Amino acid sequence: MFKLTRYESLHVLLCRIFAVLPPLIIVVLALVVPAEVRGQEASATIELKTTSFTPGGFIPKRYTCEAADVSPALAWTDPPSGTQTFALIEDDPDAPSGTFVHWLVYDLPAGYRSLPEALSGNSEMPDGVKQGTNDFSRTGYSGPCPPRGKPHRYFIRFYALDTRLNLPPAARRKELDAAMQGHILAQGELMGRFQR
Repeated sequence: MFKLTRYESLHVLLCRIFAVLPPLIIVVLALVVPAEVRGQEASATIELKTTSFTPGGFIPKRYTCEAADVSPALAWTDPPSGTQTFALIEDDPDAPSGTFVHWLVYDLPAGYRSLPEALSGNSEMPDGVKQGTNDFSRTGYSGPCPPRGKPHRYFIRFYALDTRLNLPPAARRKELDAAMQGHILAQGELMGRFQR
């Protein structure tokens, strides 16, 4: 067995140190750099409100396929600074075929603080607001219409974004999710139930 000189021993020690240094630096940075700087979504919240139903309660028939099938009135609190637009997704995770999309709205200007009841189903609206294609293959809102049986939950999720998405009108959920990735500053949520 060869005996290492003092300089060779020092060289081996330095090689070992530099072998573990890069992973150690990555771990330290992950602990001290804020999440938003690392490109992860921020966790701020916006309070989303409605006068159309009690959050967590049952949605009146007016907002479903059993009656007028109009969209609920919504309002929200001030978003964080840097917000450029809002987006909205309503879906039913209890649908037999998997999560079913009922409503997509995007490129809502940052100055908006509400949406009226019975929003038009147009794919393009004033101020550049757009609506996507839901899983009924219609643009705009299509309310709860579950099969008969147990109640389904309907989630309305609202997002403050740091950019204008500039998706075309009538985009699908997958396109909206992809476009929002990395741009969410804050979000809010409402849930209502409906049973036929």
